[in-house]
Amino acid sequence: MGYVSDVAQVVRVRVPAKVNLALCVGAADDTGYHELGTVFQALSLWDELTVEPAAPGVFRVAFRGEGAAFLPTDDTNLAVRAARLLASHCGVTDAGCVMVIRKRIPVAGGMAGGSADAAAVLVACNELWGRPARAHELRDLAAQLGADVPFLLTGGTAIGTGRGDIIAPIETRGTYHWTLALSHTGLSTPSVFREFDRLAEPSAPVIPQDLLDALAEGNVAEVGRTLVNDLSDAAIRLQPTLGSTLQIGIDAGALGAVVSGSGPTCAFLSDSAESASLVAEALAVFSGVRAVRSAIGPVAGAGTGTGDEHGSR
Repeated sequence: MGYVSDVAQVVRVRVPAKVNLALCVGAADDTGYHELGTVFQALSLWDELTVEPAAPGVFRVAFRGEGAAFLPTDDTNLAVRAARLLASHCGVTDAGCVMVIRKRIPVAGGMAGGSADAAAVLVACNELWGRPARAHELRDLAAQLGADVPFLLTGGTAIGTGRGDIIAPIETRGTYHWTLALSHTGLSTPSVFREFDRLAEPSAPVIPQDLLDALAEGNVAEVGRTLVNDLSDAAIRLQPTLGSTLQIGIDAGALGAVVSGSGPTCAFLSDSAESASLVAEALAVFSGVRAVRSAIGPVAGAGTGTGDEHGSR
């Protein structure tokens, strides 16, 4: 298939961050990857992608906003890899694109910023090139790019199994108010998993049924009580201030607190914007916190809409 230049000239996509309400980690397989059982929720903290056509074979990305200076812009970047993968899979032999990504999702923060951008690129370039790939093909390509990428296409709230890339959306009730405490420094995901392997004796990952029941009922307090992350101890060992951050948020009235993914972002759940604001005020004055963000969930995955709509409820 050739590139049809008059299909679209500029495509804009928003893609959300994610938080893990549960992250249950099993043993590593022969390739070093761990079996996971996780519950994702997409949050209204958006990266924004603009894609325009470029000369055939040119795939270029630039970043603006939070953490932009620390991100590679060569072919190692997941966004560039996503564009090239889609073009190759669909046979868009003379395709090229220029991508500009405005970052709001923290870099190396455990909220899947890189994976979110890859999901956004799949959606945007598929639109730019006349939708050569169907939805199930995009999901397959997303899984090739990374374990979190398929969920960022879906959004809402979902269970992830395998490496986290096998996605089963679940219905939830209610709106969840999140306060996100960003750290001064990032954490390497491989380093956190290595520390987890050193500390833990992993068993088969089992997502708490109490959490799933609470989500179905819209019982925000019970969701807060049942948040779990098996990587928390490892992340706190590597960055001890995270323990203090979590305690400050709980003391300020959060219904629950969890390290997001491999960290170091800490996520605090509240049942109202007013309560979340009090948590944010307490965290903002702690020296271990670089910045505080507010978000709600669940929201939709990567798409060309405004990004304000809620996901599956």
